[in-house]
Amino acid sequence: MKTTKKMLLVGGMLAFSQGANAAYEIKLTDEDTITFGGFIKVDARYVDGNVAYQDFWTGGGKVLAEDASKLKLFANETRFNMKYVHGDVTGFIEMDFYGGGGNEVISNSSHPRLRHAFIKYNGFTFGQTWTTFMNTSALAETADFAGAMVGEAFVRNTMVRYSNGGFEIALENPESWGNDGIDSSPDADPANDKMPDIIGKYTFKGDWGNVSVAGLVRQLNFTDGSDETTFGGSIAGRFKTVGKDDIRFQLHLGQTGRYVGVTAAPDVFNGEAEDTLSYMVAYRHFWNESIRSSLFYGYIETDASDRERSQIGVNIFKNFTPKLSLGFEIGQYDMQDSDADSVYGQFSAKYVL
Repeated sequence: MKTTKKMLLVGGMLAFSQGANAAYEIKLTDEDTITFGGFIKVDARYVDGNVAYQDFWTGGGKVLAEDASKLKLFANETRFNMKYVHGDVTGFIEMDFYGGGGNEVISNSSHPRLRHAFIKYNGFTFGQTWTTFMNTSALAETADFAGAMVGEAFVRNTMVRYSNGGFEIALENPESWGNDGIDSSPDADPANDKMPDIIGKYTFKGDWGNVSVAGLVRQLNFTDGSDETTFGGSIAGRFKTVGKDDIRFQLHLGQTGRYVGVTAAPDVFNGEAEDTLSYMVAYRHFWNESIRSSLFYGYIETDASDRERSQIGVNIFKNFTPKLSLGFEIGQYDMQDSDADSVYGQFSAKYVL
């Protein structure tokens, strides 16, 4: 038995060293498989305006007294993942390098960051991954990390989720975040959350694409000890249009808080649960088999904190090989509530492992 396992492992390692799509899958036994994946991504980003430079627009931003320009080259979005399958059980872990650290004077080192770590078994998911409230197929293809985050559901949570066909229901990690009379940074913990967030979603799929409808129920907690039950809703999807083209969209309403817009929308603001309207739309067009472009726009407005922010951009990507692509994107990030905006240009080189 040990000899058989060794032969399978050697065969898998030989496949791993030869290229091709199957090169990253190593078959250990008849029931055990390890798959490696990820990509290397290198970016050159230039920002000009009175919203301070960010590696990607997070929905917030520091407003400057006058316009400033900055160029930065970085490879932090590079990521690596590993999937281990044993019969009906799947384990998956992924990291990138947006974990902080780094010194542009000396070495440009960056700390690794946990993105995903979960187990799947018989329809159940245990661990950290994309929130059930999110439709990942409805994200635009962009050079700027996740694109117009102000209009997107974009959160990873630790959860217990059950999936059956198009139906999903989950209990996810709670976090009442925002300005409730104390520190409102993303690392602050303004209250003692004790009830999980409850999310239900149904995704309709067909040859035409997909559309999902999701609902979010949460118990937000305030520093005075009170709490409030809140609700949010989402509809998102991707539709095929002409040829290989597609349109992607997201619409979110209600008290969605940190689930939408990243740092643009708090959960609570000055003792109130925040109401939010946000949306994103993107159209992707294939000029030919190797060249494609996306035009995208995202928008968010909040009630209690009275924020209004948007991002627009257009890009072009070319595949030089099935795994190597280069791209360029230009766009604008606008904080209308602060009368501030910045334009950006970003060049990306990406090699899929």
